Amino acid sequence: MPETEIDKHASQTKQKKQQITQQIYISKAEILRDYTLAVQSRHASLIGRREVLSGRAKFGIFGDGKEVAQIAMAKAFQPGDFRAGYYRDQTFTFATGMMTIEQFFAQLYADPDVTHEPHSGGRQMTSHFASRLLDENGNWLPQSNKMNTAADLSP
Repeated sequence: MPETEIDKHASQTKQKKQQITQQIYISKAEILRDYTLAVQSRHASLIGRREVLSGRAKFGIFGDGKEVAQIAMAKAFQPGDFRAGYYRDQTFTFATGMMTIEQFFAQLYADPDVTHEPHSGGRQMTSHFASRLLDENGNWLPQSNKMNTAADLSP
């Protein structure tokens, strides 16, 4: 009896499911690192919100509640990749090394020094991230060997 298109599709689907269900080993150390990062990012959000509500910072949007998904996304992100996220992706930028917590607060306080706030030198709304395409002399930076982010979108 010849194999029908439905049988072929069912066989392919079964193979894909088998590939997807392969076990992934995650060490206890990696789980603890991810948990620590999620907690640090959550605390950065809470502290940042307090700074805004108390008037010490002008405006802030924070990424609390999205930590686990962003850590998972960061694990798949590779050098040469670009992302154009929706704001609130602070945990992702922490996890990929695109930003430190210190730089996050420099952005919150609109620090114009690009060594403190490398995404925009304090010119973008907080939690909007961008990687530099040009160096200080106007020469193109290599994009294929680093993780990149286009300016975040706020529809």
